[in-house]
Amino acid sequence: MVANPAPDPMMLAGRPFPLGSHPEGGGVRFAVASSTAEAVEVCLLDNGQERRVELTERTFGVWHGVVHGVLPGQQYGYRVHGPYDPTRGLRHNPAKLLVDPYAKRITGELTSLEAALGYVDNAMTGPASTVDSLGSVPLSVVTSPGGPATGVKPEVPFEESVFYELHVRGYTRRHPDVPEHLRGTYLGLAHPAVVEHLVRLGVTAVELMPVHTFVDEPSLMTAGRHNYWGYSPLGFFAPYAGYASEPGREVEEFRTMVASLHAAGIEVIVDVVFNHTCESGFEGPTLCFRGLDAPAYYAHGDGGRGLDITGCGNTLDAGSPTVVRLVTDSLRYWAGELGVDGFRFDLASVLGRPGAGPFDPNAALLTAIACDPLLASCKLIAEPWDATGDGYRVGAFGVQWAEWNGRYRDTVRDFWRGAVGVRDLAYRLTGSSDLYADDGRRPWASINFITAHDGFTLRDMVSYNDKHNEANGEDNRDGTNDNRSWNCGAEGETSEPDVLALRARQARNLISTLLLSMGTPMMTAGDEMWRTQDGNNNAYNQDNEMSWVDWSLDSTASDLLAFVQRLVGLRAVSPALRQPQFFDGRITPSGEPDLVWLRPDGTEMAETDWFDDDRRTLGVWIDGANCLSRTKSGELVSDHSWLIVLHAGGDPCEFTLPPAEFGPVFEPMLDSGTPDGTPVDQTPLASGAKIQLPGRTTLLLRVPRTSK
Repeated sequence: MVANPAPDPMMLAGRPFPLGSHPEGGGVRFAVASSTAEAVEVCLLDNGQERRVELTERTFGVWHGVVHGVLPGQQYGYRVHGPYDPTRGLRHNPAKLLVDPYAKRITGELTSLEAALGYVDNAMTGPASTVDSLGSVPLSVVTSPGGPATGVKPEVPFEESVFYELHVRGYTRRHPDVPEHLRGTYLGLAHPAVVEHLVRLGVTAVELMPVHTFVDEPSLMTAGRHNYWGYSPLGFFAPYAGYASEPGREVEEFRTMVASLHAAGIEVIVDVVFNHTCESGFEGPTLCFRGLDAPAYYAHGDGGRGLDITGCGNTLDAGSPTVVRLVTDSLRYWAGELGVDGFRFDLASVLGRPGAGPFDPNAALLTAIACDPLLASCKLIAEPWDATGDGYRVGAFGVQWAEWNGRYRDTVRDFWRGAVGVRDLAYRLTGSSDLYADDGRRPWASINFITAHDGFTLRDMVSYNDKHNEANGEDNRDGTNDNRSWNCGAEGETSEPDVLALRARQARNLISTLLLSMGTPMMTAGDEMWRTQDGNNNAYNQDNEMSWVDWSLDSTASDLLAFVQRLVGLRAVSPALRQPQFFDGRITPSGEPDLVWLRPDGTEMAETDWFDDDRRTLGVWIDGANCLSRTKSGELVSDHSWLIVLHAGGDPCEFTLPPAEFGPVFEPMLDSGTPDGTPVDQTPLASGAKIQLPGRTTLLLRVPRTSK
């Protein structure tokens, strides 16, 4: 059955768990799961020479054994023997060298797509390929446990969090103060100049785009392009070697990066892709999961047909115990060994759809994650949709989950471009209670964002009406057409002063709304420095200056950076602006309700006002006398009261400040009409005063505690 195995009568059986490769007992214990295999060989590679050792022990569907004389640093892979019957979803092919799903280091790249294909001519009807893939595919590497300390986790309360989504390579690739050999690496992100920027900006967590080992999709390889974003995973335990300044030391460098950020009080959130793999559809390569036990990893339909609800060619089966174990083991490794503070789950609805069926918030995989003692203490963030209509589940995840709130993004964009009134905006400004309050979640469960890696940058959102993705090589067909953007009167780059001034003003309005809303704000790296992608809203294959953050600040970028720093700083010291509980109309110690909605005439909004779709102006009065925020020891804190005024109309508007019972004076604290947000006139205004709002303006005014 096994071709030319090298029997080892001295090999110990070892234990089936934990899976992966583990130095022990004078060698390395190998353990890999496959319930459909008939034989498994571990293949040890040295200078291109292969030594095959059969794993003869099989326990609980796990093939295992201790191979003597093997040391950390050993490269290896698996060859799996068993039936090749695509109509039953079985695609075992010992000619294909497979990566260990639990490998903590992966080296090399896929260099020949043809050699990695498990079939000849047709993926469903053709015979198994006999071409050996050794030399054309990535290899697993045995690693030693441990490494540099990752520091003390900051454990920032969710309601105090400000997230910052960034790409490890793109963020520092052009940073002038980072040594050239460290740019675009884990150590580049750990550089003091970079950490200082994050600290001064005021973010509390970096959300890293995928850092799991990934491989380019077949379509990109064929076109000679590269997956820059990394949403094409191969190894769920191994940090991507391409972000290491010294390949082979990616684990150590990742841990060092985490320690550097932790020392600055910044948490590390990792974007994880557990909904599909780089093996694509059945016409794609056999690199790991497909050759080990395809039915245990992938969702299948009748006749061995693959089910794809991810839009990426395959779907990991969230109902499979093998997948549940793989995902939770991976998460525990990153949270425990690598020091990660939380996870953002790409296309997380897939994780709640066992067998690619209907969504269930209590599905096995989602439940296993939320109930795990270690993972339960992490920040768990769902991207609550997939590639199908049934997968759009904003607001439908369990009580321990926060969610990327796509409805927040769409509503705020629409409001500031003048497309909608204020009815839905009120929910979004106050933490989206319509989505999260009924199941016991808090406002911070709403991850509010205006931009993300997928879509326009902040600058492009106010500079383009349409996507311009020609550089991607797909004739501008890729990327969404639903941008909800406004170019302020000219498409793309312009030298028209009025257009440029309006764009900067609109950007300040959008970022102000984001940071003054209840919930957890997430900014996109570089937005605060006026980054552009030239109108590309899907730069997934642009590993170049289009995607890399530009650190050379012109006056517009410098002003916007100062504006964002001012705004984040105000939020940080103002607990009433980031409350951990939903507003409910309760009367506070000041004698006023916790929240009052105001019309431009200074009076409270009536029920009919909410249904005026032409309404473009809204006042939000927040009583800080009892804001329900707490100190680290659990004591309630009070704050000033605040008035937020949002005016999205293009024409000026008169706004009357509320009467004396709301406070005798209102102190201007932020004005989106100035480049850095500093109000031109900071003289306190009396209650009932009339102020003139220029078109498209955000104001923040404070009522001092002592004035009540």
